Amino acid sequence: MDKFKEVQNLIASVEADVTKFYDGGNAAAGTRVRKAMQDLKVLAQDIRAEVTEKKNSAK
Repeated sequence: MDKFKEVQNLIASVEADVTKFYDGGNAAAGTRVRKAMQDLKVLAQDIRAEVTEKKNSAK
């Protein structure tokens, strides 16, 4: 559950940069968004592995 909170916090923290990139064309903000999305991908993969492990151990 902690990793899910991390996902929520990461999305909340990058929200301003998303707006700066899409509405203002700020290239540096775009770089920060790309990095945050990569971090999000890693967290999502960790959560998937954790869920699979928990699901399989319940059998």
